[in-house]
Amino acid sequence: MEIIRCILAVCFGVSLLLYNSSNVEGRRNYHKPKNKSSKTTGSPVSPTPSDAPDPQNPTAPSSPSNSPQIPSDPYPNDPGSTSSDCIFNVMDYGAVGDGSTDDTNAFRQAWKEACGVESGVILAPSGYSFMITSTIFSGPCKPGLVFQVDGLLMPPDGPDSWPEKDSTQQWLVFYRLDGMTLTGEGTIEGNGEKWWDLPCKPHRGPNGSTSKGSCASPALIRFFMSSNLAVSGLRIQNSPQFHMKFDGCEGVLIKKLSISSPKLSPNTDGIHIENTKAVNIHDSIISNGDDCISIGTGCSNVNIDGLTCGPSHGISIGSLGVHNSEACVSNITVRNTIIKESDDGLRIKTWQGGKGSVSDINFENIQMENVRNCIIIDQYYCLSKACLNETSAVYVTGVTYRNIKGTYDVRTPPIHFACSDTVACTNILLSDVELLPEEGELVDDPFCWNAYGTQETVTIPPVNCLREGEPESEGEISSTGC
Repeated sequence: MEIIRCILAVCFGVSLLLYNSSNVEGRRNYHKPKNKSSKTTGSPVSPTPSDAPDPQNPTAPSSPSNSPQIPSDPYPNDPGSTSSDCIFNVMDYGAVGDGSTDDTNAFRQAWKEACGVESGVILAPSGYSFMITSTIFSGPCKPGLVFQVDGLLMPPDGPDSWPEKDSTQQWLVFYRLDGMTLTGEGTIEGNGEKWWDLPCKPHRGPNGSTSKGSCASPALIRFFMSSNLAVSGLRIQNSPQFHMKFDGCEGVLIKKLSISSPKLSPNTDGIHIENTKAVNIHDSIISNGDDCISIGTGCSNVNIDGLTCGPSHGISIGSLGVHNSEACVSNITVRNTIIKESDDGLRIKTWQGGKGSVSDINFENIQMENVRNCIIIDQYYCLSKACLNETSAVYVTGVTYRNIKGTYDVRTPPIHFACSDTVACTNILLSDVELLPEEGELVDDPFCWNAYGTQETVTIPPVNCLREGEPESEGEISSTGC
């Protein structure tokens, strides 16, 4: 009888334990979908909110009101190593990963479920190649969302394979998100070659020519109206147009990226930012057919550190003030950077007729290796010969070049300050600037026009054309609304 009582007690305890555990919400290592998706060859409509941007007209609004939370000292712990238990593997949603099957629906379904939980991870696992079509991944989502690419992710192969209903201006769009991370150990491949070969594209070869026709090509990755973003670890390559673009964002951290495309691939900027504030770009390598980093209007508090850039068109602020618009850019710092085999080094470019200002720009500890136009301010930027002289201009002031050393391509002078006839550039500072020819003789005739500033040390080559002090007439300084 005593044995029977013990057996009954044990059974009752086990039953009670099972009952309690069934009422505890546990987290699973790999999340299985409620209705597992089947293999898909179609391209279903993306679930986006009613106020989502029109993919055919992706204009950037003002930045969101969220205060940025991204730290200036990025990632004490590498975000590529996620410890989240709430993983939404796209393979569980019907993805095939053979490089030719359309896996778009699997990614959209995984996104939808991961977006609804805290610290959700959309996982594109290693060992697979996923092809998806143009998609808007929309928020708002629960905090801590991670999009992790460990395999290969790519769009359709060229304009002939692009679905007619899809936007040809962008491929992956991340919209209305706060605190999202894009990371992984994989590759995002742009399949850009067939886009570059469109007859309307400007190829900079000896026999390059262009013809009329549609030139719309998709930017590969676009973040839009989002805040507190982090991107790290990935290889991004061969974009049809810009590799990565940030519009109307605040609080962006980019670290340990590799971005690459051929030297003659047109308009393939590495990272482009506009109307975006509080940006940190660290320890990354970019080689491409256009600017490594381009900074458009509405940007402030941008810190670039530890970049290797080139072959490329260097690092550009602009172009600004097109079509008589107002442009405001301030507090930009580029330091500890290498620029090599590039058409330009550190460039500020504005259109005539614009207004606004570029101010508080600091270039420090930059190594040049065989670069044309190492240091350039061009307030006569124009893409044709039809641009007319205008009296208004974006005001450029407070630009510091400190410890800029290395070699230049002797086809053009290494220093070029072409400022507006009526709106002078002011407070240009040169210190420890030593630029020598990669080969050939020293070009000792830097160009200056209406540029005011100071040389703290002897500059190589000497910049005797820089004017001292301030413009005599206050009318030469533009009033700005920045």
